[in-house]
Order: sequence, then structure tokens, then C-alpha cells
Amino acid sequence: MADNLPSEFDVIVIGTGLPESITAAACSRSGQRVLHVDSRSYYGGNWASFSFSGLLSWLKEYQENSDIVNENPAWQEHILENEEAIALSRKDKTIQHVEVFCYASQDLHEDVEETGALQKNHASVTSVNPTEGEHSAYLPSEDESSCTVSCQIPTEQTPNSDLESSLEINDVEATGEEEKHCDDKTCVKSASEEETSENVLTTEDTTLQPRKNRITYSQIIKEGRRFNIDLVSKLLYSRGLLIDLLIKSNVSRYAEFKNITRILAFREGRVEQVPCSRADVFNSKQLTMVEKRMLMKFLTFCMEYEKHPDEYKAYEEITFSEYLKTQKLTPNLQYFLLHSIAMTSETASNTIDGLKATKNFLHCLGRYGNTPFLFPLYGQGELPQCFCRMCAVFGGIYCLRHSVQCLVVDKESRKCKAVIDQFGQRIISKHFLVEDSYFSENTCSHVQYRQISRSVLITDRSVLKADSDQQISILTVPAVETGTFAVRVIELCSSTMTCMKGTYLVHLTCTSSKTAREDLEPVVQKLFTPYTETEIENEEDEKPRLLWALYFNMRDSSDVSRNSYNDLPSNIYVCSGPDCGLGNDNAVKQAETLFQQICPNEDFCPPPPNPEDIVIDGDSLQSEASESSFIPEANSETPKESRSLGNPELSSQ
Repeated sequence: MADNLPSEFDVIVIGTGLPESITAAACSRSGQRVLHVDSRSYYGGNWASFSFSGLLSWLKEYQENSDIVNENPAWQEHILENEEAIALSRKDKTIQHVEVFCYASQDLHEDVEETGALQKNHASVTSVNPTEGEHSAYLPSEDESSCTVSCQIPTEQTPNSDLESSLEINDVEATGEEEKHCDDKTCVKSASEEETSENVLTTEDTTLQPRKNRITYSQIIKEGRRFNIDLVSKLLYSRGLLIDLLIKSNVSRYAEFKNITRILAFREGRVEQVPCSRADVFNSKQLTMVEKRMLMKFLTFCMEYEKHPDEYKAYEEITFSEYLKTQKLTPNLQYFLLHSIAMTSETASNTIDGLKATKNFLHCLGRYGNTPFLFPLYGQGELPQCFCRMCAVFGGIYCLRHSVQCLVVDKESRKCKAVIDQFGQRIISKHFLVEDSYFSENTCSHVQYRQISRSVLITDRSVLKADSDQQISILTVPAVETGTFAVRVIELCSSTMTCMKGTYLVHLTCTSSKTAREDLEPVVQKLFTPYTETEIENEEDEKPRLLWALYFNMRDSSDVSRNSYNDLPSNIYVCSGPDCGLGNDNAVKQAETLFQQICPNEDFCPPPPNPEDIVIDGDSLQSEASESSFIPEANSETPKESRSLGNPELSSQ
């Protein structure tokens, strides 16, 4: 079907990231004929989620992608005399400086494969000296192979292909795992050993006693389908634009969510839990009674700060950090408010921005739990797929692994009129949405991009022990050096369906100042211990043990002005990739703005009509009346709605 598509659509969308998917769903819902294509083999672009083996295959694809040589384009023969073409790029250059490190024992055998795998493909993973992190100046080039261990993994790209299976959440603590003997081999050597025996595997002494909860690399491979690893790490504010859109459009029925259970802070080398709700404040043992009263008084003021301009008008020009010092707050409270509630830094926000962020945090408390945040089961990559499903329900056509070679522009009208795909087919449309990464260097020659530093870690336990091992936490580590940025840490447990039982998946994110490893490794070293550095007997080590780590830089195109692109016709709309922010408001705002330009008089993602109210060939007025009567019910926040969305999984069936 992909090589014989209809020849005309109203809207063609190139790329399946979150903004593109929301816009495609809104256009399809309003009656537009939508073609949604992606040259990748999976949904989501840089918003996607992968199984562990899928992630390794994705990394291998990027390495191979860097070797692509642009051949003489065959589409040129399809361009007429009164037309010109805007060539699209075959290379995705949004990911750079990729480094993978494995600290778990390499007890691999030829028959190790992921459970449920259908196909196999060789991929490699780097095993490193854990002390090498101290010398982070060395950065291998993208096409340089520094891999020492090879294992067999499936070529599966999308871990969510088995969504038809029932969604089961197992909240049982992973304390009953069988003990495993430590006769594993490891290729991680100390610096002195490396000098004498560079390629010799060392066998650890295992005659004393068995290790407890020993997690090996082969286990991670076998349980690879248990992982759903996000390329971009975000949370949903419970009263944010995306949650409101999911409820309004009824797309929430396609996903389930978990409430973030803890807000953490990193202070004086220790991780502490931050009290944020009224109950947390008064139950906290970290705060004195005086501090509790101070905090509640200030939080009450923040909820209604606009009504008391005299309290902050004189401080508008200073930073929020300086403003907090003028209030009757202890240094302990100032730290919690700045880094864990307003989630900003000493220099990043002024007083007004800090008060707005604090109010937004407090406003989101209590809707679905005792923190303001939600996380989608199976990862952030579920969200674009939910909106793609809505688009398909209303008639949108989807083609993955389908590349568009160029956009065809009419010289006289300066409007884009068609695309030419990989099969040479010309497809006509009125509007074209293109994700930024698809544009060539010629189109983006004047664009200045920011970068996001990302790290994904697999660890053996939480950064802060608790009664339950099923904790979902967010932690902000403030910047230490001038010119660097605060690092956001999101720790996910196995009940989020993003990692295997007995492990945690940890995402680190910050605005880039250097490479991802240089930006984030100091924070990793503060919070975690490489697995092979831990003594067998030292089961009481405070820091979690690091099993596997990935570092990479991702392009941030969220603040790029449309005028920065060269000679784009007015009916070509640009969608940006993920930004560095915690929430998804930027993607929703962008999608709504683009939709209003395409369909200026249409409602943005209205609720779907009730099937019982649809009348075929009947009075259109009756259908419209039935639909409009449904809208207030979907938008109103009645107690009944709050209860139905109020359980921890937020199952909206």
C-alpha cells in the first residue's frame, strides 16, 4: 500500500514526534485528509521509547546513519520547469556524542538472547574501566568502535508492539529474587591490571559466599523486553496542558499513568525527601515546628501572590533565590523551595518566574496524588502513539519506513504543492508539517541549535531507601560550577513497566554546556557507585550500584524561529523536537498554534461524538446538538471525573 498511496491529501505530516502527532490527530478529527509518514521504523522520533535491545539497535542505526553518502537524487527528473524542490535530509543529525558503558558482569554466552525474540542481530556494548570516568576528556568519535563484548540481540525497534497484551502492574517488592552465585566473569579491570593484561578476562574469587541479587548483563539482555527506555525524559503536570488535552479529546483511554511518589533534594552530599503537601509538611521529621509554620505561610502566599503585589513588586528585578532570602525562611527551606518546588536555580529565574513556578507546583498537588506529576506506563513514547491512534480512527493514513525525498514548490505562487516519496510518487497537498530533523543543511544553514545532555542508567536500587521498592522519584541536583546547569534526575521503578524487577531506570537531563558525559558524569559519580567497584561483603553501601550507562547529546530546536529557515513557503510548517523542560506544554502549544493556522475556525481536538448519538444520513443539526451537549461534560471537572481518574494507574477505560 505504501507504494500506491492516494495522490492527494489536505495535510501531509512528516515525522511522528509528539507535536506532529497531536497536530495530525487534531486535523484528522476536524475532517482533514491526513497522510502521516516517517522514514523511521518506529513511532515517536526523538520522543520514542525502546526495549533494551531496541535501544542498542537504535544506537547502531545512528552509527550506520553517519556513514550515509548522498547519492545523485533520482527525484530531480520529476521536477517540472515551473517548479523547484526543497530536498530533505537522509541523515538524522539530532543525536551526537553517544557513549555506552557496561558495569555489570559480562557472563555472556552465544545462546544469550532476549526472551520472546523473533530475530537476531549482532550488536555490541562497551565494557569500561570504572575509573575511566575521572578522565572524561577522551571522547571517541561517532564512527569509532571501542566495543569489547559482543552479544546477540533481536532487531526489534518498538517495544510497544505487544500493547494488545493485558496491562499488568506488579507492585510486589522485588525482595524474593533467588540468590545467584558469583562465578561470573568480568572484563572490567583496574588501571594496574590494564597495563599488564589488556585483553585478559579476570575471574573473581567466589569461594567465600554467594552474592545477593547479583544482576548480570545477560539478565538484562534476557529481560530486555521489560525495559521501555525513553529518549527524552519528561513528566506530566497533573493540571498541565497535556493532561487537559488527553481528557478533553478522550485520548486518555489509550494510556495509563502512575503518580510520582516522591520529590527529592540533593543537599550536602545526601539525598532527602522534600515535604510538599500539607500532610507531608506536618509529618516531616526534617523540619522543626517553626520551619513548618514558615513554609506553610509562604506556600499559602504563593497560591495567591497576584492578590498581594506589595509583597513582591519591589523584588521583581532580582532572582528568585535572592527574593527567598528576603523572606522569613531558613536556609533549609530556601533550598527546598528553590530546587525542588520551583525547580529552578540561583540564577535561572527572576522573582515572578519563581512565584509562578511555585504556584503551578502547588496548583497541581492533590489532583491525582500527593505530588504534582504523572508518568505514562510503558514510557513517554506511548503519548505520540496515542494521538496517532486517534488520527487513524478518524481516517488518517500512516506509513512508517516511508521517506519523502523532497518538497515541490511552485515558482510562481511560492507555495508548496506536493511531495515526492521514495518510490517517485508525487502526492499533492495543501499543507505540509515537517519535523525539524528532516530539513537539509541548506535549509538550516542559519539556524542556531541548543543541545540537551542526556544519560540513561540502569541501577540495582533506589537513590533513597524506603519501605517500598516501588518508588518513582524526581530529584534536582544544583549546578556547582559557573556556566553549567542543574541536572534533573527521574528514577523509575519496575511498576512503571520501564525496567525489569530488581532494577531502576534513571534518566538524567540538563541543558548542554559540553558533551553529555562531561555534563552528567559528575552527578552520576555523586549518586552511584560502579557495580564492579563495590565489595562483595559491603551490602550496606549507601550508594546504588550502576549496572549500565548511556550518554548522548540531543538537539533542542524548540526555540528556533521559523524565519531562521531558508526560503520556506508559507504552507510549510516546522515542528520542533523535544525541549529540555520537565513538562510537555511546549509541544501542546506548538501543536495548537499550527492547527489554528491550518484550520483557523475549528475546535482543537474536541471530544469524540458519542457513538449512540451518531446518525447516518440523518439531520446534521441533531448530530451537532448531540456533540455539543457532550463537550461540557468532558471538560467539566466533576467529582465523578476526579474519582475515575484518581486511582494510581489512572486507567481510563
